[in-house]
Amino acid sequence: MSESPHARTVGRPVHLSRMLGVFRYSGNALRLVWQTSRRLSLVFGLLTVVAGLLPATVAWVGRFIVDRVVALQASTVVEPELAGLLGLVALEGLLVATLAASQKGIEVLQHLLRARLGHRVNVMILEKALRLPLSRFEDSDFYDRMTRARREASSRPLALVRKTFAILQNAVSLVSYGVLLIAFSPLAVAVLVVAAIPAFIAETRFAGQAFRLFSWRTTEARQQMYLETVLAREDYAKEVQLFGLGPELLRRYRAIFDAVYGEDRDLTLRRGAWGYATGLLSTAAFYGTYAWIVTAAVRHQITLGEMTMYVMVFKQGQSAFSAMLSSIGGMYEDNLYLSNLYEYLDSETPPPRRGATEGPRPGDGIRFENVRFTYPGADRPALDGVSLHLRPGRKLALVGHNGSGKTTLIKLLTGLYEPDQGRITLDGLPLPEWDEAALRQRVGVIFQDFVRYQMLVGENIGVGDVDRIDDEAAWVDAATRGLAIDFVRRLPRGFHTQLGRWFRDGQELSGGQWQKIALARAFMRSRADIVVLDEPTAAMDAEAEARIFEHFRAATADKLAILISHRFSTVRMADEIVVLDQGRVIEQGSHAELMTLQGRYAHLFELQARGYR
Repeated sequence: MSESPHARTVGRPVHLSRMLGVFRYSGNALRLVWQTSRRLSLVFGLLTVVAGLLPATVAWVGRFIVDRVVALQASTVVEPELAGLLGLVALEGLLVATLAASQKGIEVLQHLLRARLGHRVNVMILEKALRLPLSRFEDSDFYDRMTRARREASSRPLALVRKTFAILQNAVSLVSYGVLLIAFSPLAVAVLVVAAIPAFIAETRFAGQAFRLFSWRTTEARQQMYLETVLAREDYAKEVQLFGLGPELLRRYRAIFDAVYGEDRDLTLRRGAWGYATGLLSTAAFYGTYAWIVTAAVRHQITLGEMTMYVMVFKQGQSAFSAMLSSIGGMYEDNLYLSNLYEYLDSETPPPRRGATEGPRPGDGIRFENVRFTYPGADRPALDGVSLHLRPGRKLALVGHNGSGKTTLIKLLTGLYEPDQGRITLDGLPLPEWDEAALRQRVGVIFQDFVRYQMLVGENIGVGDVDRIDDEAAWVDAATRGLAIDFVRRLPRGFHTQLGRWFRDGQELSGGQWQKIALARAFMRSRADIVVLDEPTAAMDAEAEARIFEHFRAATADKLAILISHRFSTVRMADEIVVLDQGRVIEQGSHAELMTLQGRYAHLFELQARGYR
């Protein structure tokens, strides 16, 4: 795996240009929040401004309360002035209540936006996944990128926007604090600013390092997720228990954690030490200024009320400035995480094909013309110079060792991949010129590793034609043609029985029953005139498979059918047999022709037949 650009920068200082460059995602985050809910965003902004202005106003009113108290203590006439003093106390109480309401309102809005924004971003990620070609899912580097986007990016946009509003709130507070504090001394404002900068620099540096550790560990995180799945899923439980794999897998899980934890511990300790040191600097600045203000009050340069206000304003200003710089550092970290999201969302995807819905030579079938294809990263082609003509109404069987290219040929036929060389045509038209939806409607495929959906029986069949996924009449017809109808009717709720163990009252099927469900799924696509079975009956005995293929042959009399099977008793029923070896067609013909040839097919057939004697 190539070295990540983030990994190459670990340990280096965070340069200003790089830091500013990564903030380009802040605008994206703001747009996301705005598009998620304009009303909530506007109220969020208004409450932020209110929460920024009120603290200084409370301190300013508090100054008059203290000065009035001092004046009244020295006065012999108290009662006439007491009502005004109590009015100031009531005003301060109202301001504090308003401040609390605005802060609680911000908290509520954050919760509402978090839920809606998290959902929106996850939908964006999943919509992108639907447009990705199959090759992307088989690329480990790209899969790491998708994992990073999914792990953190759904929560990071709101975190970034929250910090943006926090900066706005603290900036408003700082301006109001500055207006009050500058009356005492402009130098106090300078001390307030300078004392917070070291903490900002340290925090930003450590934020970058934390992100790069996160990027490094994507593979380890996926390994942990996989081990959790193997240890906790019902479809793995049998082998884990029978083979005694649990302790070994748990040992690997712990080893990954120990390695990751060591890096986390080192970073956390360094981050904590620097945070303490810079915190001491801020504390020293505060108490130095505190002593300065107290001295001024003792020398009668300011009143006791002003002293109280300036101390409060400086303390709150220091907190606001530190919080603002911390938010900026946090925004930098959030932007780094968001870079994963937008790198994933901006990754290139092929545009949906909007081409022809029929070819110039209807009835010509499928032609492979000198097709060559190599999987990304592979050192030899999976198919090499394959030329075939598959005619409508014919039944073709593909034979060969595992890895000979049989399933790859089907992936190319269905447009999941495009050949590196040569071309594939349907009714005389190259596949890339077909409308994507029209091409998919023409072809029905059931792979050996078909999906066992944790859904209703009928829905498991209905996914074969998503436009009719809830059509119960179509379920019955497809199940009948797929020889699944008898056992489905014996299930507790028939077609409405929940399959799998993930949900309540779920029923588990045998391997052969699942394969009949998959076969019914192929028949669900009634408009398809090309039907492909890629070893979907491997879990059945030879007799059951032969019976199903005979039924399948009759049910697809007018369709082009392609069968991949390792059972030659079934293969021999095909009109034509193609033998593949290392991606090349080495033999082609009927069963009788290939047996007469006495080549690879005849040899494999005799080997298998010998096992039944």
